[in-house]
Amino acid sequence: MTATGPAELLAAWEAGLAQQGSGRALLLHRAARPGAGTDALQSVPLGERAADLFALRRALFGARMQVKIDCAGPDCGEAMEFELDAGELGTRPEVPEDGLRVEEGEWVVRFRLPSPADLATVSAAAVAGAAVDAADARRLLGARCVRSARRGDRPATEEELAALPEPLLKLFAEAAKGADPAAEVTLNVACPQCGTATPAELDIAAYLWTELDAWARDVLLDVHLLASAYGWSEPQILALSPLRRRYYLELCADA
Repeated sequence: MTATGPAELLAAWEAGLAQQGSGRALLLHRAARPGAGTDALQSVPLGERAADLFALRRALFGARMQVKIDCAGPDCGEAMEFELDAGELGTRPEVPEDGLRVEEGEWVVRFRLPSPADLATVSAAAVAGAAVDAADARRLLGARCVRSARRGDRPATEEELAALPEPLLKLFAEAAKGADPAAEVTLNVACPQCGTATPAELDIAAYLWTELDAWARDVLLDVHLLASAYGWSEPQILALSPLRRRYYLELCADA
């Protein structure tokens, strides 16, 4: 992964203030892969993007991740805090070159793994009313991910691809989960108070954005203090290493 400097990170943070989840995830992914174009970033498997973001997180803030959730047990609600190792998360997907092979009845289908662009299309369809429930969303996602499909002794038609049977889609979902486990990281945390296992999805993009937001505000405060004290420009201050910047801030506080 190419190193991303503080100026680039601040630019990504500034752009992300006007964005929501998917837009911020794209900005973070671009920070993890500075040379990649938007189309390329939007077409990678979800687990590959997650792996890139976990790698970016380790590069920026280290491997240790603090996670806080509340127990879902009845009459409990205990606040739980635990630590994860980002180095153990973000496994990259493993898929045959010709895609995931799924067979169900007379169907033989090769699927690719879902990408951020696929999820964006399904979400947009749901907002527009084209996909009105979970089953419709699965069909739309499945149809987008088909690489080749045969029904019996002939290629499937476009109409058939738009209405893939539910058992086939379930098999695809299971195969995709096995091949791309980092696409959706779900933790099951046992409550030390009541023993209830609480499932919690770890959204690395949202987690990393929260950390980037706090970091950016701290850095801008540093810039303000050092610019006021020394008259330096923002690029000059950002060019300082964190250690030297902290030393100058200590000198300002002692003055």
